Amino acid sequence: MKLLFVYNANSGQLNSLFDAGHKLISPSTYKCSLCALTHHTFSKKRLWKKFEIDSQVELAFYHKDEFETMFPNLDMRYPTILKYDEHHFSEVFGAEVLNEISNVEDLIERLKLQLSDYVP
Repeated sequence: MKLLFVYNANSGQLNSLFDAGHKLISPSTYKCSLCALTHHTFSKKRLWKKFEIDSQVELAFYHKDEFETMFPNLDMRYPTILKYDEHHFSEVFGAEVLNEISNVEDLIERLKLQLSDYVP
């Protein structure tokens, strides 16, 4: 089982620069709630880094263009967190839920609850 995190942002240095500018100038209108939860303007949040390191489940991270290239037949709303198990995808948290989560601590707690069946 693997968790896939798909950000509502495209890959590349220029896109990263535009996203950072958007976060600085108008953070309330930034289109990727997952990115806002897990990252500061220029780096990952310390608590999120710790969660990634300590996780007993494999984690994979994609920008939406990378994800769509790897899985072209899936129609998704971004951002999203998916569970991938034996060639089957299921949604853990969709855009609506991610938009309602207010901080990285809440995201981590919700993920731990979702993963309780997979972690000893």
